[in-house]
Amino acid sequence: MLNEGASLDRCLDLVTRARTLGADAADAVYVGQASHGVHIRQGQIETVDRSESEHFALRVFAGQRSATIGSATADDASLGELAQRAMAMAHAAPEDPWAGLAPHDMLMNGPLPLLDLISPDPGAQVLQDAARQVEDAGRSMAGITNSEGAAAHYGRDRFALVTSHGFAGSFEQARHSRSAAFVAGTGAAMQRGWMMRSAHHADDLLHDAQLGQEAAKRALERLNPAAMTGGKLPVVFDREVAASLIGHLAAAMSGEAIARGASFLLGREGACIFARGVTITDDPLRPRGLGSRPFDGEGLPAKTRDLVQDGQLGEWLLDSAAARKLGRRPTGNASRGGGSTGVTLSNATLAQGSNTVAELIGDIADGVLVTELIGQGVNPVTGDYSRGASGRRIRNGIIAEPVAGLTIAGNLIAMFGQLTPANDLERHRAVNAPTLRIDGMTVAGG
Repeated sequence: MLNEGASLDRCLDLVTRARTLGADAADAVYVGQASHGVHIRQGQIETVDRSESEHFALRVFAGQRSATIGSATADDASLGELAQRAMAMAHAAPEDPWAGLAPHDMLMNGPLPLLDLISPDPGAQVLQDAARQVEDAGRSMAGITNSEGAAAHYGRDRFALVTSHGFAGSFEQARHSRSAAFVAGTGAAMQRGWMMRSAHHADDLLHDAQLGQEAAKRALERLNPAAMTGGKLPVVFDREVAASLIGHLAAAMSGEAIARGASFLLGREGACIFARGVTITDDPLRPRGLGSRPFDGEGLPAKTRDLVQDGQLGEWLLDSAAARKLGRRPTGNASRGGGSTGVTLSNATLAQGSNTVAELIGDIADGVLVTELIGQGVNPVTGDYSRGASGRRIRNGIIAEPVAGLTIAGNLIAMFGQLTPANDLERHRAVNAPTLRIDGMTVAGG
């Protein structure tokens, strides 16, 4: 993986070559990754892995025509060929009236914010010991009959961006991770439980033994699931799956989806579609946040913004192309990897409510606590929602027996309007939400 100076130099070289070949504008991205880790199963080392990858992407503009091309090779001859091929592709591309780099007056200037994203490599022995402790803790739980193993990894990533109109920036982040999977029961009654945690700093992870025990507990809690009849019932989304609803919201707030008329939120910008008090904030500047970044994929400064404020929907998420289509300015949410731009969230959080989980479910005579979602049954145009689920029955305000083979259905607009958060928020992912209750969903039993 290239260091900061080398990554910026290579990107600048690509942009300079493209301009020399006649590009009116260009930008280049470098993405480098390096990681190593260990997987232990039944107390023995099963695999030791190490990986490194690099990718360059060059985007060129010839008038209103553009093209993007990528390569994993960084020598001078390859970079020259990359620029030539990109220009040839651009000249053959159709005109796009919205094509272009981000507005020059919006580019980030000055020093990058300090986000505390880097931590040292703990070394192979520490990772091995961590994976062993995770698995030992899970295997020791009564009722666990098998182990699929535990893993510990460390890696570093670098992102660099250079544009022909004056932006050059690079940032690096470290990532520590632990994961484990266990099996409870025997024969056809076996159930699997899995857990993973990632953080920029190892001291932000769950303790290794705790993670192993939690993964094992998930398998044990799924044993002997019961069938249940369906109907219109309150559905409670455990915080482990509740964040998926924020993902559906963000996809519908994408400026490209709005410009195409392909979003269930069309015409609702600024409308109150959640209950009063519900706030969802995207904060790319949160120190140690898994999604933190100093600038977006087009070189605009990262800024904190509310997707929802007191129930009211905020402005659309716009990269430069979508902003031009809608006659607006980009919002600093552009994503950029090996290809073209899109939009993405950083550290999105649905603010917790005031009630405990016990209080949230206390008046539910019959309902479902969802702990696992299956499938991708969401219509982005209509907002219709239908997904497989499993979890636990709620009876008279008490979490009861496990249930599986369920289908939960509704419409996201109605679901958002009925959403009530508990006060158990944890911030260990890039997108986080507390336990959420949504009344009136359709539940079909298995």
